[in-house]
Amino acid sequence: MPLADPLLAHKRPRLGLYAPFIALVVFASGWSLAWLWVRGEAERRMDAAAASVSSAGDQLSWRARRFFGFPFRLDVDLADARFAAASGWAISAPILKGEAFVFAPGHWVVSAPAGVVVTRPRGGSVIVASKVLRASVSEITAHPPRISIEGIGLTITPAPGASPSFLTSAGELHLHTRAGPGDQGAIFVEVDQAQARLSGLLGRIAGGKPVGFTGEGFFTHASALEGKNWPAAVRAWSGAGGVLNVRRILASAGQVQAQTRSGVLSVGDDGRLRGSLTATLRQAPRALAAMGQSGAISPEAAGAAASVLGARSRGDIATVTIDFQAGETTFGPAAIGPAPKVY
Repeated sequence: MPLADPLLAHKRPRLGLYAPFIALVVFASGWSLAWLWVRGEAERRMDAAAASVSSAGDQLSWRARRFFGFPFRLDVDLADARFAAASGWAISAPILKGEAFVFAPGHWVVSAPAGVVVTRPRGGSVIVASKVLRASVSEITAHPPRISIEGIGLTITPAPGASPSFLTSAGELHLHTRAGPGDQGAIFVEVDQAQARLSGLLGRIAGGKPVGFTGEGFFTHASALEGKNWPAAVRAWSGAGGVLNVRRILASAGQVQAQTRSGVLSVGDDGRLRGSLTATLRQAPRALAAMGQSGAISPEAAGAAASVLGARSRGDIATVTIDFQAGETTFGPAAIGPAPKVY
């Protein structure tokens, strides 16, 4: 009977002892290569996006870029990042921080810890500082992309030589977009506890109190909302038959408040709203009186609209249908002025 080789007996246990370490080295090497590939892919896509934006007439640039976050995250810091549209609008950030997990490279969280500078085609630039200013971006090829923007404690000041903006501060800002079934898109916008530079008519209506706005709805033919600029995109969307189904709109200025939970809106060839909203108005006669006194609408139109609201009021609350047709805004049968322009 042959005897077992004592050397083989010693080698087998040693191989079993080293196997986990060998596997760990192989895994770590593979993960490192994967992280480097993801980083390279992110760098390539950023450069391709900048080139694509430039070819469309806009501009996307940064002064410096640094990737880090190994092993589980992919972080990128941009210095002096800037996007400038051909229309004259631009936004820039001294520091822009982005972060994504390696196993989910299509979902980015971006923050601007030093605030942003918004440049307007008219009026110059305004500086936006905040306690929190961040965004989450994913599903970038969807219509619309999945975007969430949050701002807390915003202050808005004009740059030297620029004109002031309408808003000077806001307690909170929220914006969310989502793609839905059947080529639909959903949007939610909220500006809460905002201070605005109000004079004349709006100053009288607000009475020095904070203003706010909340809007929520979904729109059809979301994939058609594309173009070289905002007017072109809206025209394409409108031409495809796109409409906005309003779920909720709440606008407040001091004690005056307007709220609607139903309505269908579209955009006409003149760039003005079309459609109707069923709205509940609080303290509306006060707003109408101020509009008539300031000349924003004729005293006759203000009186007619006030009569309509008076007939449909319970206390200081009235329910009325607001129509946007043929470029005009009407409260019931009373025309009060032009319909709002979208572009």
